[in-house]
Amino acid sequence: MRYYFAPMEGVTGAVYRRTHHEFFPGIDKYFMPFITPTTTGRFTPRQLRDIAPEYNVGVPAVPQLLTKTAADFIWAANALGDMGYAEVNLNLGCPSGTVTAKGKGAGFLGDPDALDRFFDAVFTAVRVPVSVKTRLGVHEPAEFDRLLDIYNRYPITELTIHPRVRQDFYKGTVREADFAAALPRCRMPVCYNGDVVTEADARAIAARYPGLPALMLGRGLIGDPSLVARLRGGPRADSDTLRTFHDTLYARYCDAFGDARIAMLRMKEIWFYHLNLFEDSEKHGKRLKKATDPRVYADAAASIFRDLTVREDIVPGWFRPA
Repeated sequence: MRYYFAPMEGVTGAVYRRTHHEFFPGIDKYFMPFITPTTTGRFTPRQLRDIAPEYNVGVPAVPQLLTKTAADFIWAANALGDMGYAEVNLNLGCPSGTVTAKGKGAGFLGDPDALDRFFDAVFTAVRVPVSVKTRLGVHEPAEFDRLLDIYNRYPITELTIHPRVRQDFYKGTVREADFAAALPRCRMPVCYNGDVVTEADARAIAARYPGLPALMLGRGLIGDPSLVARLRGGPRADSDTLRTFHDTLYARYCDAFGDARIAMLRMKEIWFYHLNLFEDSEKHGKRLKKATDPRVYADAAASIFRDLTVREDIVPGWFRPA
């Protein structure tokens, strides 16, 4: 089984990817948070701070593009290939209203004919392998029959399926029965993504689909950074390891942003998930969340590692919306 780290905007940027890979090896691919290609044919300075090869040395990173315009995808994918990337991913899964209102992300799934034309243009001009991350459709999972017919006509190197429709956002349970029905029809390698947050979740998916080549994890890996290392037979991270990881990441954010307060805010986003790995973390977590001074934040974080017990696994179901 190959294990992938899902892209999470504002969390899994270059600094996080590099630090996680250093402390917790075993991830086969880190998918970058999506970038939207400009119409100028050039990446912006902000985009380059995440995708430039010098920021991803030694990390098996995969850039992800968000667009519905074939020409924009083509120039960006070829430029990324020229940078040395061996794969570029197309985001057809983002359910955000600001994205789908423009017909991008999961919104693109609502126009299969346009999607077909997009792939036809892309695969005549790209010089780098293209993978796709998709949902089952916009409104109903039955839409995936048509979408998969399109996917199967093109040399997509890998199809990551999140078994929800756009209208589901991240609510309710995944539509796993629809994933199971579609899997035998996929002509390309398939990666499963969706609500895999604990070691038990990952092992259950692997058992149900013994031929599945890849599994993508997101929130579970932020909360429990040693999750994949354990799935590969390694040890569970203890409090000392987690603290060293935290302190290293925080210091690198301070250097990258040049501002400890901005670094603190970025770390708080990670703690939203990470607190669930500690027993009885409510009181300590409140203190950390209320911190407005980086020194108070650093003390609150240190007290978590010093005073609390690390769980064997993240609390099942903690992240699932009603």
